[in-house]
Amino acid sequence: MQTQSVFFLDQSGRCFRYSALSAMILSCCSAYAGAPLEIIEVKGLSWSKTVDQDTYQQLQSAGVDFSAAGGMSALPVLNGMMGGRIKVLIDGSDISAACANEMNPPLSYISANQINQVNVVAGISPVSMGGDNIAGVISINSINPTFSDTSALSHHKSYIGTDYRSNGDIFKTSAGTEFSAKNVSLKYDGAFEDANSYNDGNGAKVPDTLYRAQNHQLTAAWKDSTQQLAVKLSHQHIPFQGFANQYMDMTDNTSYGITLQYQRTLAEGDLLARLNWHGIKHEMGFFTDDKSGTMPMLTDSDDYSYQLHWSNPLTKHSTLKLGHEFYQLTLDDIWPAVADSMMMGPNDYININDGKRRRIAAFTELSQQVTEQLELNYGIRLEQVTTNTGDVQAYNNMTMGMMAADTIAAQAFNLRDRKQQDTLTDITFVASYQPSSNQLLQFGLAQKNRAPNLYERYSWGQGTMAITMIGWFGDANGYIGDIALKPETARTLSVGYQYSNDNWQFQLRPFYTRVSDYIDVELAGSFNSAEMSRNRLQFTNLDATLYGAEASALWLLSDTQSAGQWRLLGGLNLNRGKRDDSNEPLYQQRPLHSSVSVQHQQGAWQTQLTWQWQDSKHRVDPRRLENTTGSYAVLDISTQWQHSNLKLNLGVSNLLDKDYELPLGGVNIAQYRLDNGNGFMPIKAAGRSVNAGLRYNF
Repeated sequence: MQTQSVFFLDQSGRCFRYSALSAMILSCCSAYAGAPLEIIEVKGLSWSKTVDQDTYQQLQSAGVDFSAAGGMSALPVLNGMMGGRIKVLIDGSDISAACANEMNPPLSYISANQINQVNVVAGISPVSMGGDNIAGVISINSINPTFSDTSALSHHKSYIGTDYRSNGDIFKTSAGTEFSAKNVSLKYDGAFEDANSYNDGNGAKVPDTLYRAQNHQLTAAWKDSTQQLAVKLSHQHIPFQGFANQYMDMTDNTSYGITLQYQRTLAEGDLLARLNWHGIKHEMGFFTDDKSGTMPMLTDSDDYSYQLHWSNPLTKHSTLKLGHEFYQLTLDDIWPAVADSMMMGPNDYININDGKRRRIAAFTELSQQVTEQLELNYGIRLEQVTTNTGDVQAYNNMTMGMMAADTIAAQAFNLRDRKQQDTLTDITFVASYQPSSNQLLQFGLAQKNRAPNLYERYSWGQGTMAITMIGWFGDANGYIGDIALKPETARTLSVGYQYSNDNWQFQLRPFYTRVSDYIDVELAGSFNSAEMSRNRLQFTNLDATLYGAEASALWLLSDTQSAGQWRLLGGLNLNRGKRDDSNEPLYQQRPLHSSVSVQHQQGAWQTQLTWQWQDSKHRVDPRRLENTTGSYAVLDISTQWQHSNLKLNLGVSNLLDKDYELPLGGVNIAQYRLDNGNGFMPIKAAGRSVNAGLRYNF
């Protein structure tokens, strides 16, 4: 089982991280909260976060990589797989990216101050955590009501915080308040963030990396001795967000969401029921001088879902969990006609018309404490996925000339049967064995499945302009869908070992995944973007293999009253992915990388110095014309001081102002638009930034 970490936030906003292999057990058993299940505990050092982190930093600490996109919309990467291959759940809600470029992924809809718990499980996740994924699950919980001992509703706690990063003039502010009574809780959390385009290590602006966003969340809860009901209302507004590695930018993203969560303790077991709705109105276009033009693109979507989970302790040492879940996405993607344009009119371009993706799932999962040292978790999940869409149309009905390709493609698409049904079967088995109080061994096997998304199946356009609007890979190529795509089936073997004592911890987690019908691309031609040739790529199924390993360690160097506590942390990660037919690399495989951190804590002060090293990337995908990147090393320093209810953070990221390219960043289309003399170059990372933050609890 390839699990990274579980994070819990305390009432002051501090984040505590359980050791990764212990988190494997927690991830399997957390679903059975309240059941008399004995959990194996490995004794030793706890892993804790030194300073406050935003959402992406929290997940990076848990072993998640990110493929660069907009400042609020980076796509997670686990085990060498990105985007929709990872299931991201926010309070059980499965939020679909309502954009042909996935500019609004699920993680963009929650801010760090709203998060109570983050659970990251890479590879072999329990079937109760969710289906329709082959790379892992990121589960975020924000519903955490607090109740008091009084019958009258009164102020419980509040906070206000602000953060600033000098590179990009990034300003963040957050605030929250909570009122509680014996049976009632009312809580609000909000955040606002504004950023200009940042500079690289040479002091040059990385164009089109600016953004602005706000998130709001209101949660009301009621409980009695046996049950609890919570209602969460959420709202997000992003008026603009630049995407340096896309042809278009986000010019508006507005969403509203409602979650109802009901928990009840029954005579036999516990019941959890959730009902979710999330609606998105999304617009792409142009808003800066870095990329100019006129081409509005509008996407409306609604996600509806419910989950029914029932857990029952069969014996003192075994718990059965049963579940039924339903998810439905409805999506319309229309590109309005542009007045007086010969190419973009007179019709609206209908990319996806009344698209639907429906999932119906049922699962059973058993967790057994076989002996004091051995625990087993295994389960099966059956899921039916149905997709469909209506008729489409091109900008015009021309069958000759530049726009004829889309007209002919729309006619052919409308004549086809577009409804597809896929049956997915997930099977997982995890054994956790503790040979001694200081050691933990794990062994996991799983079969996981993911059905194609609407854009992979129904992106029908053939014209150059149409195909370059499709794709979340940041590679400047054009993509064409395939209605007949099959679901991906991944079979994963994972092992893990952890040793810990009072002074140090060591963890090793290798994995091997073979994917049948992996959704990749085949070359379907080429086109010219200004003076540079890019590829036309058709989504297709093929077989692929991914493997890798992660090693990490922590040493307690000293712990005295006079000198405080000193700790040394280290990590080493390697991932590889290849096509089985040609042994060519899969796209965006991060090369070998490592990190070393020195942490110090004494009294109210916590300080961390981190060195990160990245090997050069030379194994690249030739079909996507992926760039190589050079090796680099980056140094960061941060410190935190807390006194009573006041917390101060100070730090410098990229302390030595290193100039380097992001290995998972794609190409800089915005820079190419400004100056195409160097072709499509990789996106540069941010140079030195002086950072400061302040938070006050009251």
